[in-house]
Amino acid sequence: MSLKKLNTVLAAVVVLFTLYLGLSFVLPLGTTFPGLANWPSDGSGFSIVKGSREIAMGLAMGVLLVTGHRRPLGWVLLMTAVAPFGDMVNVLAHHGSTAAALGVHGLTSALIAVTGLLTLREAGTNPATAAQRA
Repeated sequence: MSLKKLNTVLAAVVVLFTLYLGLSFVLPLGTTFPGLANWPSDGSGFSIVKGSREIAMGLAMGVLLVTGHRRPLGWVLLMTAVAPFGDMVNVLAHHGSTAAALGVHGLTSALIAVTGLLTLREAGTNPATAAQRA
């Protein structure tokens, strides 16, 4: 499997999971907040804000993936990896589950960052080099 195909599959998984996660926070699907010891109350708007953030990130990555803008996709993936990293820090700072913080949010952040780095490597700065990797 070529690097481009692998990156496309990884990016598609990230996009679809991000959209699913966002929709699960916005729609009443019984979403919980992994790792937080004290769940925000249902009326706080926390789930809508979190869901809207996830949907926006998923749409941005999805548009870049579908339109074939590989280098910008790599950068957006790297920037998107900050969100689950921040969630991990938030869970740890509020005395939530360390296992959930590292196992859910930390691994998610790492997967997205690796996907972004691989996509940037694939895209390269030289179009001839990128074409050779495809």
